[in-house]
Amino acid sequence: MSKTPQSFANHTQLTPYYHFFTSPITVIFLIWTIVRFVKAPGTETAYFLVGALALVGVVAVARLSPLRVQDRLIRLEEQQRFRRLLSPELVARAEAALRPRHYIALRFASDEELGALVERVVSNPSITPKEIKSSIRNWRADHFRV
Repeated sequence: MSKTPQSFANHTQLTPYYHFFTSPITVIFLIWTIVRFVKAPGTETAYFLVGALALVGVVAVARLSPLRVQDRLIRLEEQQRFRRLLSPELVARAEAALRPRHYIALRFASDEELGALVERVVSNPSITPKEIKSSIRNWRADHFRV
């Protein structure tokens, strides 16, 4: 974990192996196979193109599936925190109005400011996660997100 306090400005995280190696190499391979297929259409280049598309799919799913599971866990953790900190009436309104993206953004809010932020999001469900996170004054770090 980083010793630098987490904030809106530095909370995003890059996974070097994925963001700087696997994804770029996969995209380069896809572009290369498209160029080869356009220059020399045929069975062999078509097989390479299908393989490259499958590889892009595998790399994307390998990254997005764990993120989806984390999103579900964050939603569950935040629902439990809501029940502990907020009134039952506000919890019911939040569960009816909030989307997973709202829970994911609200996890950074301190316990003290959570109620006001939930009220704000419930009254305006179109608010974006970026708007939620930028309005947090007392940042609650999450160093476990991959």
